[in-house]
Amino acid sequence: MAVSLTPVAFERVQRFVAQTPGALGLRFGVTRTGCSGWGHVTDLARDQREGDAVFEQDGVRIYVDAQSLPLVDGTVIDFGKHGLSETFTFSNPNATAECGCGESFTTDENHR
Repeated sequence: MAVSLTPVAFERVQRFVAQTPGALGLRFGVTRTGCSGWGHVTDLARDQREGDAVFEQDGVRIYVDAQSLPLVDGTVIDFGKHGLSETFTFSNPNATAECGCGESFTTDENHR
């Protein structure tokens, strides 16, 4: 499996990387947060870290740390407008449930 970007998200990440000196691509992973346990996090990758999995899509690289990879493998990242804000959204096949506000998600027991 892999982590991939929709065309809209691809264009947004490509633009962010091109406009940011030293950026290598998108860093994607998870952090403990919210009422369900895990939250997706994105940032610009400025370095490749030991253990990173690197997925490349038409020249845009996505860096995922080893601890996050089992929780996000297979995720499709999209980008869109939600009300007055624009944000990345995630279609994560590992998420078994989400909290009511959509901030966090749960996976099966072997990933907790």
